[in-house]
Amino acid sequence: MSSIRPLIPLLIAAGFLLGGNGLQGTLIALRGAQEGFSPTVIGFMGTTYFAGFLLGCMAISRIMKSVGHVRSFSALAAIASAVTLLLVLVIDPVMWSAMRFVTGFCFAGLFTVMESWLNSGAKNHDRARLLALYRIIDIGSVTGAQFMIPVFGAGGFAIFAIMSIMITLSLVPVSLGDRSNPKAPEDVKLDLVRVWRISPVGAIGCVAVGITNSAFRTLSPVYAEQIGMSVADVVTFVCVGIIGGALIQYPLGSLSDRWDRRKVLLLTTFLAMLAAVALASFAGTDPATNMVLVFIFGSFAMPLYSLSAAHANDRADSHEFVLVNAALMLFYSIGAIGGPFAASTVMEFLGPQALFGFTAAVYAVFIVIIFYRMGVSEPVPASRRSHFIALLRTSTVFARLARRRGDGGR
Repeated sequence: MSSIRPLIPLLIAAGFLLGGNGLQGTLIALRGAQEGFSPTVIGFMGTTYFAGFLLGCMAISRIMKSVGHVRSFSALAAIASAVTLLLVLVIDPVMWSAMRFVTGFCFAGLFTVMESWLNSGAKNHDRARLLALYRIIDIGSVTGAQFMIPVFGAGGFAIFAIMSIMITLSLVPVSLGDRSNPKAPEDVKLDLVRVWRISPVGAIGCVAVGITNSAFRTLSPVYAEQIGMSVADVVTFVCVGIIGGALIQYPLGSLSDRWDRRKVLLLTTFLAMLAAVALASFAGTDPATNMVLVFIFGSFAMPLYSLSAAHANDRADSHEFVLVNAALMLFYSIGAIGGPFAASTVMEFLGPQALFGFTAAVYAVFIVIIFYRMGVSEPVPASRRSHFIALLRTSTVFARLARRRGDGGR
């Protein structure tokens, strides 16, 4: 019998969580703009979210070891649900920033518990199907949940109640489903210096992606709202960028399996930069033009994390897959802490288009670094290149779930 069947309740819970988290990120930006919060304030809320996320990634293993998977999940889900309602009960920038920090901590823990549980229950021969199913749930729930905003509106209580309900409902399949409550995963040694030495390009790439992708997820609703889009168009704008990345990621990954990954990373970063420049300079306020360009932008911006990680893994020893990817997740989180506030500060002075001007500037720096590294180090031989894996940035234990059969954990 497939090992996936007993994990279906956990996948259902993951759908509720992924959808609720994605919905909240867009709603906070839209509702904050409606309440008169400046882009800098909204950007700072994104920064506090990712600061909480980073802390949650580092603290959750101790919590799981103390009380187990079910109790950890239940406590964090209850806190996240309560915090969601506090957001609408107390509309204040300081309170929202604090609550976003708590939300980031909770979701880092929830995703870690979820993925640790899935990893413990999955057999090697089912991992590819489980990963594909998890990826479909991720894209489907994140994009689908966004469209609740135009249905229920961003200005009232109802949409916050729906988010709270989604988070609370995630407790039901966890409580009534798999009762194995596996042991907490062993701590992953977070050797950032070692991973930096293995692949400076991979590490810097994850920092750059953290800066730019977190800025896009936090502030793209503000950009779309400020150029005059309707609420429905704002939500569509955000989703189109995400869908573009989902569709193009595997073709780019397949190409990188055959070429020097740095060349594919260079080409992809360059095309993402061009799309960002086009959005900043030529898109104007026309919704259709913005939709087309953000699809192109997302197609090349979103896969950069997985391409950077794949390059780093090519240069690592076979037993270092989990160590490398846990460290890269932290490099991403470090960049994500600074990205929203830095981008929003630029937007405050130069207008909404500065979001993509800022993004293009970060990509330009990364391109220079890739060129430099290509000049001082040899490419990884084709015989050592591993198969591309699309990695989610949900927890530091996702690499355990994605590890390949017969590679010693790599």
